[in-house]
Amino acid sequence: VAMILATEIGDKTFFIAAVLSMRQQRSAVFCGAILSLYVMTVLSSIMGLVLPKLIPVSYTHILGGVLFLYFGVKLLLDAKGMEGDRVSEELEEVEEELLHPKKADDEEAHETENSSKNNIKQGFSEVAIQSFTLTFLAEWGDRSQIATIALSAAKNPYGVTLGGCIGHTMCTGLAVLGGRMLAARISEKTVSIGGGIIFLIFGIHSVFFES
Repeated sequence: VAMILATEIGDKTFFIAAVLSMRQQRSAVFCGAILSLYVMTVLSSIMGLVLPKLIPVSYTHILGGVLFLYFGVKLLLDAKGMEGDRVSEELEEVEEELLHPKKADDEEAHETENSSKNNIKQGFSEVAIQSFTLTFLAEWGDRSQIATIALSAAKNPYGVTLGGCIGHTMCTGLAVLGGRMLAARISEKTVSIGGGIIFLIFGIHSVFFES
């Protein structure tokens, strides 16, 4: 749970849920995003379960620890170069993609908006599918996925899956309810420092204290 909270708050998938929920039905955004993250967590845990069969367990502990240490150092180095009150670049990128599409799309969107002003927002299933697709694509190859694979290779994969799902539920719920407000109040630097410290703790434990 701690690992997911450290990697997902302030991540691209967090902001996708936050930005989509500002324009669409929150329950649909939440359902699509959380289903996508559950699927990704299960897939990552399966990968972690298969990994020890290909590589000796002692090596998977070391490999997982090295990955955690790498991400921890990277987050702390990234935080060092950030301004304390700067809004996340990930947030700016997601808002640019979702709220400010290119001009060609903008004109079509204007016509659609004008013609559907009297209608209800996009249907539940359409919003959920959009949320699912965007979240899945953003999460694939993300540091939280790699960390889940490494953790499930070194620990009980069922516990990792359960903890991952709980963590994703908390993060996605937070994003849908007030992610944009949270991002404006908590700097990216603070999130990066907290995440980096948690990853370093996991890395040191895996490398030096795992049997």
